[in-house]
Amino acid sequence: MTRKRLFPIVAALLLIILSWWGVLAAQSGLAIRHFELEGVPMVYVAPRNANKIPGVLVAHGYAGSKQLMLAYAHVLAHAGYAAMLWDFNSHGANANPLKRDSLQQNLNTAYATLVKQPEVDASRLALLGHSMGSGAVMSAGIRDVNRFAATIAVSPTGANVTLSAPRNLQLQAGSWEGRFVANARRLLKAAGGENQNLADGRGRSVAIIPNAEHITILFRDPSHQAAKNWLDSTFGVQRSSDYVDRRMIWYGLHLLGWLVLVGAVVPLLLRVSQEKLGFEYLSPNISKLKVNQLRSWSGVLIAPFVASGVLTLLSRNGDIGSLGGLLVGGAVSIWFGVAGLVWLLVIFRLPRPTLQAVGIGVALFAVLWIAFGAIAQFVWLQWWLIPARLKLFPLLSLTCLPWFLASGVAQQSIGIEKRALWWLGQSMVLVGGFILVLYLLPELGFIALLLPLFPLIMAIFSFSANIFKESWSYAIGSALLFGWMLAAAFPLAS
Repeated sequence: MTRKRLFPIVAALLLIILSWWGVLAAQSGLAIRHFELEGVPMVYVAPRNANKIPGVLVAHGYAGSKQLMLAYAHVLAHAGYAAMLWDFNSHGANANPLKRDSLQQNLNTAYATLVKQPEVDASRLALLGHSMGSGAVMSAGIRDVNRFAATIAVSPTGANVTLSAPRNLQLQAGSWEGRFVANARRLLKAAGGENQNLADGRGRSVAIIPNAEHITILFRDPSHQAAKNWLDSTFGVQRSSDYVDRRMIWYGLHLLGWLVLVGAVVPLLLRVSQEKLGFEYLSPNISKLKVNQLRSWSGVLIAPFVASGVLTLLSRNGDIGSLGGLLVGGAVSIWFGVAGLVWLLVIFRLPRPTLQAVGIGVALFAVLWIAFGAIAQFVWLQWWLIPARLKLFPLLSLTCLPWFLASGVAQQSIGIEKRALWWLGQSMVLVGGFILVLYLLPELGFIALLLPLFPLIMAIFSFSANIFKESWSYAIGSALLFGWMLAAAFPLAS
């Protein structure tokens, strides 16, 4: 173990430890409780030893979870509010089927639990929701106009707002989500226009959050502070707080630390196993595999058109949005599967898998699972799969395997510069391919919100491919992780 190899290992371990400290330190001074009522999982966040403070119901959006809204809960709790978050039916850890009246029923369950908490003043309540959740909270604020003193709609959808309902309505949208900006301004006009006088409940405001789109707005401090200030004005709260939620930054550093650790340790382990134990990771046939790059690029460019066409044909015989047991997510996995098979057929080269390669692929998944998700459970994503999701995970992973196997074969025995080019190429193909899907199948419109994530996810996978340099290990580890992501994120089909 040379100093040159030891330094990145020590630095990575320190980064991982520091990241966990940063995330857990954000809970300092807060009381956090977990509940489940009528199958609805909830988490409650409030300042410790508080008494008679305002309570806020915080609702997530489509394909979200209570974890995705924790940044608002932390900011509000540090500022003197009690926040109740929950998983809507079919989302996160809630296995109940999503029905027409599910959102309102879930919100009522969370309300009943919130007002029972000893810190909460039941006469001072507010609502905050994102996207799908914004519609739910605005509707609740209209229906029970005297129950909730303020409503905050982030990336708002729709509701029948009036001049007096809901009370003290703040609308937020990111500057990079034009459709929601337009919708916020439409709702503001229907609600009577800008009004900063909150005393009579007719306060109205639009806050455009700079440099934010539909997902990143949830982690932007200007959004958190705009919500806090609006509630402070509503309730006359004067408790000062300089807390800024940086848990997402710690999450990124945690992921970086694990990737650095993997990059430093894996080559060392493979070399030791080969020298000391006689373990040959790459079989002679696999290590000498050369794939025609023209075939590889042709395959990856043709694949999206075929996959999008297959999804279009499937949509004519059923509900394309609920395939594979997930809403939208099942269709995404089928697209990857068809595109991967087409790519493999064009490449026309497939290395023989070995037991060692399969085992290392599973180990790669285990490491990436920890790196990507262990801390995510406490920051932004319901990473632990409930049984209804866990049983979908193997099928989703198997469906996605052809894409990652083709990607691994295409990148076999090439240098880091060409791998970077493949990362860029795959990212562009995925974004372009799913834009084509959206054009052909508008009912899968939620995919549009995920397009910015594809380059980041492909970067993580390309990094893994460069470390292991073996197609089956890379394919198995990546497919298992991507299948887990789909199973964790998308709503369950009824």
